[in-house]
Amino acid sequence: MNVITKTVQLPDGRTISIETGKVAKQADGAAVLRMGNTVLLATVCAAKDAVPGTDFMPLQVDYREQYSAAGRFPGGFTKREGKSSDNEILTSRMVDRVLRPLFPSNYHAEVYVQVMLLSADGVDQPDALAGFAASAAMACSDIPFDFPISEVRVARVNGEFVINPTFQQMADADMDLMVGATTDNIMMVEGEMKEVSEQDLIDALKVAADAIKPMCQLQTELSKELGTDVKREYDGEINDEELREQIKKELYTPVYDVNKQALEKHARMDAFDKIIADFLEAYDAAHTDLSADDLEEKHAEAHRYYDDVMRDAMRRCILDEGMRLDGRKTTDIRPIWCEVDALPMPHGSAIFQRGETMSLSTCTLGTKLDEKMVDDVLGKSYMRFLLHYNFPPFSTGEAKAQRGVGRREIGHGHLAWRGLKGQIPENYPYTVRLVSQILESNGSSSMASVCAGTLALMDAGVPIKKPVSGIAMGLIKNPGEDKYAILSDILGDEDHLGDMDFKTTGTKDGLTATQMDIKCDGLSFEILEQALMQAKAGREHILGKMLETMSEPRAELKPQVPRIETLDIPKEFIGAIIGPGGKIIQQMQEETGATITIDEADGKGHIQISAPNKDSIEAAMNKIKSIVAVPEIGEVYEGTVRSIMPYGCFVEILPGKDGLLHISEIDWKRLETVEEAGIHEGDKIKVKLMEIDPKTGKYKISRRALLEKPEGYVERERRPRPDRNDRGERGERGEYRPRREGDFRPRRDDDRRDNYNRRPRNDDDRYEGGNNGNRRFEHKDNAEENNGSNENNENNAE
Repeated sequence: MNVITKTVQLPDGRTISIETGKVAKQADGAAVLRMGNTVLLATVCAAKDAVPGTDFMPLQVDYREQYSAAGRFPGGFTKREGKSSDNEILTSRMVDRVLRPLFPSNYHAEVYVQVMLLSADGVDQPDALAGFAASAAMACSDIPFDFPISEVRVARVNGEFVINPTFQQMADADMDLMVGATTDNIMMVEGEMKEVSEQDLIDALKVAADAIKPMCQLQTELSKELGTDVKREYDGEINDEELREQIKKELYTPVYDVNKQALEKHARMDAFDKIIADFLEAYDAAHTDLSADDLEEKHAEAHRYYDDVMRDAMRRCILDEGMRLDGRKTTDIRPIWCEVDALPMPHGSAIFQRGETMSLSTCTLGTKLDEKMVDDVLGKSYMRFLLHYNFPPFSTGEAKAQRGVGRREIGHGHLAWRGLKGQIPENYPYTVRLVSQILESNGSSSMASVCAGTLALMDAGVPIKKPVSGIAMGLIKNPGEDKYAILSDILGDEDHLGDMDFKTTGTKDGLTATQMDIKCDGLSFEILEQALMQAKAGREHILGKMLETMSEPRAELKPQVPRIETLDIPKEFIGAIIGPGGKIIQQMQEETGATITIDEADGKGHIQISAPNKDSIEAAMNKIKSIVAVPEIGEVYEGTVRSIMPYGCFVEILPGKDGLLHISEIDWKRLETVEEAGIHEGDKIKVKLMEIDPKTGKYKISRRALLEKPEGYVERERRPRPDRNDRGERGERGEYRPRREGDFRPRRDDDRRDNYNRRPRNDDDRYEGGNNGNRRFEHKDNAEENNGSNENNENNAE
């Protein structure tokens, strides 16, 4: 076993190790990455030969997290890992975007890269290490690959840039960027920011590039030590150079002329298709000696060469004449049209169209019950702002069925979500869901989703901090030339045939999210800075057009939006509101028609009440306030008579709080029974709280205090109690004599003490819950015998 281990040090002194030769030795390449207690295994396998007819790079990157890595069981009934989570898909996409451009252009064999999280302690973030691990596995293989790469996360924490920050450090960060690069060039950037400047972003990229260089050097050394720096031979594309030259010579000028006509998308594509169709028709007529299979192969080759001609013609037209496919200059933004309140029933809706790209976005406001639970390997969390992106085939005129959500939809939606999420107020009570339906697409539908999403939020009345706009930038730069062109608001073809796709979102005060894919070598920071400043100007232009349609959020929610009120209560009242088995809170919801949720956080109970109308909310709010209210002496309450005793009645003045209304406090006249006053169980009566016993907490209430005193009424004098201390002198006691056996008298069966049977309780005993301490245990067979306890209760009440 030839195990090789190499380490690299991060700027703060932490180390990352790469080990190979120990596990997964049957893969073409395998590497184990370790940072602290976080361990990832990356493997790569490639087919020996390409599938005939393949003219693209069939790369598949799959990043998966094992729940056992964090000592957890997966959720669900099967208790095993299932389909990839959104987080795993997003990490896979970031690794793919860095690796894909670095395979040879004529290498078309299937390549599968798998990265597995095997151990995680919740300190270091594993997604930042996946790219490094994947490239290390490539370095350990003989699969053709131009340069090693690595990825790092760079965050700005308290004003300082940190490479691969911990989860704890991220809580104080205002920038979160994933950067992928080779030793010399940045290849991929994705992340979110809290309204930072363009220069701050450039500074972060420079710090990340410096940290990546030693990681790439480690892989170069590892590859040389293993002998995998010499890559395998492979069968590349079979080319007909004569046909290639013929197509370039005959078709370049017609294609260039179409570029200059500034046609709309479908007309332009039809013109391009006619050029190659006419050529192939003439080619077939001139080569009647070729079989049908041979002609089919030649047609496939011709289309590949024709793509190169279209690419060259488009790039030269931009570089030499400054003219783009739709006739714009490099800094021009396509015409923009916006509309809000586009649909009658959604809580908020908007249409944003820029050129031939259109997004219809809807906003839905929900309660806390609508939050999304994210159950990832490293813990559970809840999302209260969601953004979903849909890209139906008709948006590009394709005749095919729409399938489930793919990786592209998840990635585009996540970028738009990152751009907008920081503008949702932290204390906003609603759960917010945006859905972007792409109705037309020709360039940057994700940025259209940001713009339409902002307008939909404002149309729904969400008090966003600031409106956000987004733009996609492109680059044309031929190798060996100093001339280049930065393109604002790129088309789909300019993305496909260009050298950069650089998206930025932001408010008027700074950037909120970015995504960049670079497809060329030697892109300087000066070009990046120029692209960022040009993007800022375009973004501000788009934002101005949006604000012309709607300048601020609606002051009022639409009638169909459920209303929500929030309330904080002391922690000790949470149980009283929920009740045993949820009985109280369920009863309140049934009686009021409101939905009530309660959470405990920060030593308080946070209550959210939602309902379709204000009356239901107020009814639920009053019930909750009455439960948490503390009775005050002198206050008047409308209570419910709960039980009637010979000495008075018990009145519930607040939920769960009963007071004794003594028979002498019912009326000014003397009553023999409570019923003489016309009071029965269930009646509503007004009473005044007169006294709270400081020892027992019992409430003494009065109805008489609210009635007018009869004229000539004379208060009956109470009989004075004797002074307990004035009992005279005690006589002398006799001598103490121990009791003898004959002094004891056997207890009779009818002996009583305070009306309670002095015997152990059994299963036939029942508990009768009264209020204010008036509770007793009775045996069901002796219920009649204990009726005399009412007299004792009356004495206690007095």
